[in-house]
Amino acid sequence: MSQPSEMEIFREFIRKKGLRYTPEREIILREILKIHDHFDVDELYLRLRNQGHRISKASIYRTLPLLIECGLVQEVYQEDGHMHYEHIYGHEPHAHFRCLSCRRVEEFQDERLEEVAEEFRRKHGAEIKRVRYELLGYCAACLKEG
Repeated sequence: MSQPSEMEIFREFIRKKGLRYTPEREIILREILKIHDHFDVDELYLRLRNQGHRISKASIYRTLPLLIECGLVQEVYQEDGHMHYEHIYGHEPHAHFRCLSCRRVEEFQDERLEEVAEEFRRKHGAEIKRVRYELLGYCAACLKEG
């Protein structure tokens, strides 16, 4: 049996929550799925507007928590006063390194990330819904510059 699509997951999630599946929500999700990098609300809003969609920032801000709750999107990091996101469904778990100087973000994978979450779950009897790992520091190039 194949994995359900992001649209199917979101439709079912919205239905179970007793909310309306609106065209705006679908347009927002479709555009997010086209972005293969981190994004913020302003960038998403401009992309939609440039395509002729009349979707407010408020609609985006109301839709993002739903997409996060159903496991399609996650918050990645906060910078300059606003959150950056990425779509994660179907992607391998990964972490992020952020350079505090040049602000470059580098993604990396390590099987130990899942092991840490699983060990915590077993040890503390917790239910883990989402995992987000972020390393903050200075990249090699910035360290060379001093």
